[in-house]
Amino acid sequence: MKVIVGGIIEKDGKYLLVQEAKKKCYKKWNFPAGHLDYNESLEEGAIREIKEETGCDVELDGVCCISNRILEDDLFVMIVFNAKLIKETIKFDKEEILDVKWFDYDVIVNEMDNHLRGDYVRTAVINQKKNLIAPIDIVNVLKD
Repeated sequence: MKVIVGGIIEKDGKYLLVQEAKKKCYKKWNFPAGHLDYNESLEEGAIREIKEETGCDVELDGVCCISNRILEDDLFVMIVFNAKLIKETIKFDKEEILDVKWFDYDVIVNEMDNHLRGDYVRTAVINQKKNLIAPIDIVNVLKD
C-alpha cells in the first residue's frame, strides 16, 4: 500500500497543476503530490511534495479529497489538502515534472478529461471550489 499526499493551490480563480514526466503518466496533469516518506506526518509530506514539484511555499488549511485506487497488485490511498500559497517561486526538477501551470476552473473541469492523471484531480478541484473542505483539525498524528 502507498500513501500519496499533495495539495490543491488556488490563486485568483486559477489552480496550479504539474505536468508529469514519469513514463506511466507522461504529460498528464496532476496537482503537486507524491509518496509519503517514512517518519513524516501527512501534512509534512504534502508540504514537502508541493515544494519539490512547484518550488512554492504553502500552508495547509483543510482536506479537499480522500480517495483510493485499487490495482491488481497494489493499493493507493490519496489525501489532497487545501493549500494556501505563501510564496510563489515556480521551480521544479525537469526529470520529474515537465511543466507547472495555472489553469482556470472551467478548463480543468470541462476540457481536460484525457489530460488529467485521474478523475480525482477534477473531484478535488470541484470540492475546493464548492468549499467542501474538511477542517485541518481532522488530520491527526499518532506517535508511539
